Amino acid sequence: MIETAETPAPAAPPHRRMRNRIAAIGALGALGLATGTVIGVQTAAGDSAATGTAAASSATGSTDPLVVYGGPRGYSGTGGYSGTGGGWAQGGLGGYGGTTQPGATVAAASEATADQLVGVVDVTTVLGYEDAEAAGTGMVLTADGTVLTNNHVIEGATSITVTVLSTGNSYEATVVGTNPTDDVAVLQLTDAAGLDTVEVDTDGVAVGDAVTAVGNAGGEVGTSAAAGTVTGLEQSITATDETGSDAEQLTGLIEIAADVQAGDSGGPLYDAEGEVVGMDTAASSAGGVAYAIPIEDALSIAEQIVAGVDDETVHQGYPAFLGVSLVDSAGATVAGVVAGGPADTAGLAAGDVLTTVDGTTISSADDVTTALADLDPGDEVALTWTDASGAARSATTVLVAGPAD
Repeated sequence: MIETAETPAPAAPPHRRMRNRIAAIGALGALGLATGTVIGVQTAAGDSAATGTAAASSATGSTDPLVVYGGPRGYSGTGGYSGTGGGWAQGGLGGYGGTTQPGATVAAASEATADQLVGVVDVTTVLGYEDAEAAGTGMVLTADGTVLTNNHVIEGATSITVTVLSTGNSYEATVVGTNPTDDVAVLQLTDAAGLDTVEVDTDGVAVGDAVTAVGNAGGEVGTSAAAGTVTGLEQSITATDETGSDAEQLTGLIEIAADVQAGDSGGPLYDAEGEVVGMDTAASSAGGVAYAIPIEDALSIAEQIVAGVDDETVHQGYPAFLGVSLVDSAGATVAGVVAGGPADTAGLAAGDVLTTVDGTTISSADDVTTALADLDPGDEVALTWTDASGAARSATTVLVAGPAD
């Protein structure tokens, strides 16, 4: 049970929301930060640096609004490097914001106050398989170090460090679980005790309410506070990579007019009483428009994660990792393997074509994801493949913990 300051933990799991498409202003980006370089091949359907923009139209237009997520987008799911077809992803400056929308009146962000930093943390990650680092924000839910953040803040992470802003103390963190569909993740700090927690208000907000978004804007020293106003409720946005593929939708969001910036993801959206009403998640590339997940929704998902739910949307811990990048060419063709990883240990090499994984016939990269989805790190898996010379080969290998999904 997650208990937050002066707020009862939500008892019921969230309903599965219908995924609608609505108007968006400018291109939108989730607010993580990432820097790094490409370190390998990319799959035919792979992701690239999420630094571009995507055009958005009105709800009546011919094109759906697009949202470009900040930070690397590779390594999602459980199917080796990519899970669902993404490849090695270049790190890039993710997320957008910082300039005002034409015609909008939005105050520039200022330095957060001491009160606004209580229970707020910086989240920095190493994306070891991408030679990259990323940064975002989070909120402390329990005194022993349960932290709420966006899934995209920790996606692809091989190690995570969390710094409590009110004290300056840093902790190693592990992933308790994630919900990539709704962009929520829960972390656990190692050896934490006596931490101050955020104070939440699950009564919701109304259009016109004054709010303030706090977070690790720009990854700079100091934490920003972007004052603004609620401009919409129950908003829906569509997230893609910069190529317009790998679309996913977030619904039921709070829309605000505020100078929210890259790095604010996972941070608190405060109401006028200084209580958390949302989790900062996305912003317009043109600036001045941002979106937050209502805190009651985020806490309901966090409650499921902590309770051990493991299903199509909620994932526990770290995914099983095969360590292979695949291309859909003549089946699931190996484009590369992680040195020393399970696939490498089994003897797979570039040019090989996987034919079965754990007894499941493989004809595409997605089939590998499906075959590994119910397996855990430490599980033994049998592989068969055809090597580059056409010879049939087989081996058994042990899956390891992959980067956060």
